[in-house]
Amino acid sequence: MILLTGFEPFGGESTNPSWAAARAAAALLRSEGLEAEAVELPCVFGEALRLLEAALERYHPEVVVSAGQAGGRSRISLERVAINCDDARIPDNAGNAPVDQPVVTGGPAAYFSTLPVKAALAALLAAGIPAEVSQAAGTYVCNHLFYGLMHALRLRPGVRGGFVHVPFEPKQLPPGSTDPSLPLEQLTEALAVVVRSTLATTADLTISAGATH
Repeated sequence: MILLTGFEPFGGESTNPSWAAARAAAALLRSEGLEAEAVELPCVFGEALRLLEAALERYHPEVVVSAGQAGGRSRISLERVAINCDDARIPDNAGNAPVDQPVVTGGPAAYFSTLPVKAALAALLAAGIPAEVSQAAGTYVCNHLFYGLMHALRLRPGVRGGFVHVPFEPKQLPPGSTDPSLPLEQLTEALAVVVRSTLATTADLTISAGATH
């Protein structure tokens, strides 16, 4: 079973491409004969994790790919590490704005993704999809969910999971905007590629995908 998650709109947006892509990717994977489900999560600290944990209990997935919107980024961002820090620049959809708070009190400083991010990167680039390995998932609800997911998966041996940030969809941009975006079809295929790469990879590739800053 494959579980994909995306977020509801936030920050004044009317749509969130992470949810549209997660839902479409689940349908695509099902058409390929895989069991896959998609769950929309609220952009709310705490509540997003509660619903994610409920989905883990309901579906018992072997792979979890959570996605979120990163407006301004031009590539699919395969997040490498989640940090134990909530520091909201803007309130979430329930008005919460934690500052310098742990995601999990007493938890480790960070968790690494257990998805094969390098193999997925190679597969995305081979498919002509702009992609990168990202070293920072922010400190908003996306990182909150990513950290909480990995904290939950420590008690589920063999289940692999991680987080992917996606750019805006073109329809989100006002006329004349020069902000980067990718079409929904490409975002959908990107999440499916991440899933396929995970299922096909037991040991990640050793290729350079680091950052100097």
